[in-house]
Amino acid sequence: MYEALTTQENQASAVIDIAQLSLTFPTSDGDVHALSDINLLINQGDFVSFIGPSGCGKTTLLRVIADLERATAGSIQVNGLSPAEARLARAYGYVFQAAALYPWRTIARNVALPLEIMGLNSRDIEQRVRHNLELVNLSGFEKKYPWQLSGGMQQRASIARALAVEPDLLLMDEPFGALDEIVRDHLNEQLLQLWAKTNKTVVFVTHSIPEAVYLSSRIVVMSPRPGRIHDIIDSDLPRERDLSIRETPEFLALANRVRDGLRAGHSYDEVA
Repeated sequence: MYEALTTQENQASAVIDIAQLSLTFPTSDGDVHALSDINLLINQGDFVSFIGPSGCGKTTLLRVIADLERATAGSIQVNGLSPAEARLARAYGYVFQAAALYPWRTIARNVALPLEIMGLNSRDIEQRVRHNLELVNLSGFEKKYPWQLSGGMQQRASIARALAVEPDLLLMDEPFGALDEIVRDHLNEQLLQLWAKTNKTVVFVTHSIPEAVYLSSRIVVMSPRPGRIHDIIDSDLPRERDLSIRETPEFLALANRVRDGLRAGHSYDEVA
């Protein structure tokens, strides 16, 4: 089992600092132990992927970071704040599995929604909407409605909406899981380009070994029931990379290590 090593220097630079965190859900059939003894540091500019099978707690851990779930033991800080304080400070943007765009609002007005809630003036809203649609290559689609866009374009609009609040941290819960492989590959490339442009800290949930290895600077391999961190793998791949890197020995070696970690954590035994 992986034991996180922490130092004063690492803790000082950490965007997310999690120590001995556990989460238990009480149910009528008994307690469900979702997470157990999670220790993790995520630093500024990291792209960290959580990978594991359904039921391993990776989305639950993301939701704890976002203050959508509350830990029952241990501690967590986001930019030196509690998750609740970080949420109120709009320290992160959250991208869900589905784009969750309002069908009666144009793409521009969907991206503008959190800014309207924040009370920004119309000029600032317009500037932020234009800038973030440019970042995700959706300039020219401002007046379209979600139903007029492909699934991949809708997810890009969802990412633009998350970025519009100008967070330091981007939390992404399997945003490309429902898309076909060709579209998913294209969006993976675009997400890496976006990461390079913005230097955001990204925490990304995925079931896909190739996706985790291609995108990440660090990969957190989780084992199920209760969810634990089995391994943390630092990537030595160059930060600028295209899809051809997936055929290199270095990429394949990292993918094999992730696969071995999933096997060692008994993940495959839990997949239906």
